[in-house]
Amino acid sequence: MLKQPHILIVEDDVYISDLIALYLTKYAYTYLIAEDGAQALELLYAQPPDLVLLDIMLPKVDGWGVCAEIRKNSDVPIIMVTGSGESYDKLKGFAGGVDDYIVKPFDPKELIARIQAVLRRANPVFFKPSLQYTGLLIQAADNRIITHAGEVMLAPKEMELLHVLASNPNKVFTREQLLVQVWGADYPNDFRTVDVHIKRIREKIGYSAHWNMATVWGVGYKFEVMR
Repeated sequence: MLKQPHILIVEDDVYISDLIALYLTKYAYTYLIAEDGAQALELLYAQPPDLVLLDIMLPKVDGWGVCAEIRKNSDVPIIMVTGSGESYDKLKGFAGGVDDYIVKPFDPKELIARIQAVLRRANPVFFKPSLQYTGLLIQAADNRIITHAGEVMLAPKEMELLHVLASNPNKVFTREQLLVQVWGADYPNDFRTVDVHIKRIREKIGYSAHWNMATVWGVGYKFEVMR
């Protein structure tokens, strides 16, 4: 199963942290929220994240202090989320080991795009490993699908959609979650897009007694693996 990224949100503004959490949930990421720098360091060691979203102006220990402590022992990716857009602060952040920088107010979709880009560079394991089930081999990186009937060609979005579902066997995804994960920040607002792509995938890869592209009525879809 594809590992879902775990994000540590370090932000003392509840409105902003809740907004970030809402968008992370849409992308099926897990997260924890720290409201000050001291709590951030505690959570960092108790439940190591795959990426840290770090505000600068924090109670107890500010973002610079948290960043410095993190870099003493960890190379976990850090994105600074702050109200300061001054070049000096950005240069200081990059010099201190920050991987990216976004200024408030920000578009949540841009933040998600930056998270994806940083994770892709730092942790390729999150993106398109080969998957194998009985009678089905999915090599998304090479755009190859091999079934019991032979090799199948999928369009890019079909491949991405199949990979998201097959990476999480028996997990139900809503149409909106699939739109967000596959089409990204600029996903279409028509849920029928997912239905059409699922139909095409089914026509190409067929079905098996071991697995199936199942419809969960009233909710969405799942890649069902029979036990």
